[in-house]
Amino acid sequence: MLVKTYASAVQGIDAQTITVEVNAGGTVQAGKIGYFLVGLPDNAVREGYQRIEAACKNSFLQLPRLKIIVNLAPADIRKEGSAYDLPIAIGMLAATGQIQADTIGNYIMMGELSLDGSLRPIKGILPMAIQARKEKFKGIIVSNQNAREAAIVNDLEVYGVDNLKEVVDFLNKKINLEPVKVDTREEFFDTQNIYNIDFSDVKGQENIKRALEIAAAGGHNVILIGPPGAGKTMLARRLPTILPPLSLHEALETTKIHSVAGRLPSNASLLSTRPFRSPHHTISDVALVGGGSNPMPGEISLAHHGVLFLDELPEFKRTVLEVLRQPMEERVVTISRAAVSVDYPASFMLVASMNPCPCGYYNHPEKDCVCGAGIVKKYLNKISGPLLDRIDLHVEVTPVSYDELTSFTRPKSTSQEITERVIKARKIQAARYKDYKDIYCNAQMNGRLVKEVCKINQAGLILLKTAMKKLQLSARAYDRILKVARTAADLAGSEEIKIEHLAEAIQYRSLDRESWAG
Repeated sequence: MLVKTYASAVQGIDAQTITVEVNAGGTVQAGKIGYFLVGLPDNAVREGYQRIEAACKNSFLQLPRLKIIVNLAPADIRKEGSAYDLPIAIGMLAATGQIQADTIGNYIMMGELSLDGSLRPIKGILPMAIQARKEKFKGIIVSNQNAREAAIVNDLEVYGVDNLKEVVDFLNKKINLEPVKVDTREEFFDTQNIYNIDFSDVKGQENIKRALEIAAAGGHNVILIGPPGAGKTMLARRLPTILPPLSLHEALETTKIHSVAGRLPSNASLLSTRPFRSPHHTISDVALVGGGSNPMPGEISLAHHGVLFLDELPEFKRTVLEVLRQPMEERVVTISRAAVSVDYPASFMLVASMNPCPCGYYNHPEKDCVCGAGIVKKYLNKISGPLLDRIDLHVEVTPVSYDELTSFTRPKSTSQEITERVIKARKIQAARYKDYKDIYCNAQMNGRLVKEVCKINQAGLILLKTAMKKLQLSARAYDRILKVARTAADLAGSEEIKIEHLAEAIQYRSLDRESWAG
């Protein structure tokens, strides 16, 4: 008897439906193999037969000694992982007459079977559910631990089950299962932008808060330079709290990436806050941008629509930092292998921090730097010029005084107050770039747009020329200054870039000064 069940395979952050064809017939002689699996399966899929056999036996179901051929179509796509256990098991039981086959084709089924018949959660359920709805399937059957994640998708019946016997009884109409319901919008907006940290926690550092506000308003990358204990990491961790709230579309796209990577917690639904990823400086280039024999998203994709924080930037391997350059420009990373090529979104804000020198006290107002001649320059040269060229704001972080630490005066702004200003600036930019594809904020402007949007008057040109000569700024600083000045003007609600906006932008180019580090 031939039976078809349906599963799903994830490629990148999208899914493709897989047809599981099971044919059972003909007896098997003693000592002969009666199970054949074709359709480009990997070892994890092949090993599924032992799990299926034990799960059926411990669920009081029988697999007769018949010749069983299982084909996973289309056969030219590699099938990976243990998630095919459930559709193969259901297909085998239906092909041997133990399940009514009339309703099987209405559902996508995915899950790994334990030897006792219980169902384990798997990765990538969200894109699978989206594809199931797109192809007009009635529902999807998954582990209870994956059910809330799949239930994000509207107009699709999601059934969470605990074990194989439960699925069999449901398909045989012996039991009724209630679809899992999630009010996506209500849950999303109830938990949106809820953080346990706030900019009001920060004592002093008002100039750094202002720089981060500009970075958030324009989507600019930023590097914080300062001695140990100055608060660089604390400030960076609070940046997501002042970014505009995720839209439903952004939340869905971000959740898909985390689902594919297996980073969503059990019983999770839609991500409602912007991700903040902070990999250790020992990370490899593959772990940062993604890849592997079975390509998976890296840290830059997990930070999509959020913040990627690289602490102690010069300590990262140079090869790791160099692979960031293309994704920072294109906002997508392409992983190419001999058999497959996948694209992962990577639109993130880069926030980096570093000490000014190996000892950490170069330019410190109170402590002396003990680094020898040329050491500071050598330390800074660990970061390539092309990478620094993609960072708009270079901000010097100075230590907080004792008086500021012990002060009980109310901070000038909370995260909520800053966010309101950032949202207003982003709305101005959204209106400005509405006719341009894939440009949503000032940091994404190309050279032609900079000339059109960032026009300055004669006084501004004189100031900029004087600053570039006096501070010995490099040529690459020119466009960055104009972009940052445009954002400062947007925060002020000004249609034109004024001298004060240019002056503020100029001070955020510390590492471009020829005098820096001697």
